[in-house]
Amino acid sequence: MEKEILDLYFAMQNLNRAAIKYAAGMIQVGMRLPRIKALCEEYLMKNGADSFWYWDVGAFIFAGDETAVSVSGKDYKAADRIIQENDIITIDLSPQKNNIWGDYARTLVFENGVLCSETDKIKNDEWRNGLLMEEYLHKTLIEVATPNMTFEELYYYMNDLIAKKGFFNLDFLGNLGHSIVKNKNERIYIEKGNHKRLSDVKMFTFEPHISIPDSKYGYKREDIYYFSNGRLIKL
Repeated sequence: MEKEILDLYFAMQNLNRAAIKYAAGMIQVGMRLPRIKALCEEYLMKNGADSFWYWDVGAFIFAGDETAVSVSGKDYKAADRIIQENDIITIDLSPQKNNIWGDYARTLVFENGVLCSETDKIKNDEWRNGLLMEEYLHKTLIEVATPNMTFEELYYYMNDLIAKKGFFNLDFLGNLGHSIVKNKNERIYIEKGNHKRLSDVKMFTFEPHISIPDSKYGYKREDIYYFSNGRLIKL
């Protein structure tokens, strides 16, 4: 891929990383989710985005038991709920500039009203283990993905691993990510039946949305990946 194009996508992901950091510093106990959504979207638009590619929503915000809910963007509306002293919050961002997408999600944990900046130090065992599992899945992706692997092969490999570790996939369509394109309707997915090779697309997301049985909480971590000299690289 041309370096100039790669740099544009990298800039959008850097914008997402900065927006999450900004939001994490602004979120307080008692803040309502629509306010957090507005803060994120305002930050994205002021710092490089010109619009939002996924149903014109720049930030999907979920908290508490809603973190286990998986919905299409066309049906999304931020719930009028309040951040608690001990809470779990997922932020999923989708800015774009000149049809160059950013796509990025993180699940944050608040304990005793303070954001936990290090996963290992989260006291709630379930929340800590969920976020550690997300980190493990992304690490495993880099280790196992090859240019010739198909989207279906990755789908089965990762879903088997998720189940083996005692988790399950929450995604409403059962997939684990999608290609990065110019039109959202042209995306292909990490799903059963997709025999395209990972290297047949310029970039793809990996965004497992997982939980454990009998839990009301979900976890999500999303990054964009591409191949360079046969190696998978995180954007």
